[in-house]
Amino acid sequence: MKPVYKVVPFTAVINFKKGEKTVSEQLQSLIDVYVADGWEYLQLESVPTVYNDSGCFGIGAKSTQSFNHMLIFKRLT
Repeated sequence: MKPVYKVVPFTAVINFKKGEKTVSEQLQSLIDVYVADGWEYLQLESVPTVYNDSGCFGIGAKSTQSFNHMLIFKRLT
């Protein structure tokens, strides 16, 4: 049985010196790839992630939070 949903990470990286696309163009290109493969785009989610560095014996322990962006697709039937 084929999966019904697909989660795809998305991170926009723009290097204007190389003439790279805008964030919206990058997002549209990625969506187009999956739509052409039979997936329906549903939404973009931001997932908070906490990275813990316990330090040496707990000295200097710190946590850093970042957000990972995920595209959610559903298989067309």
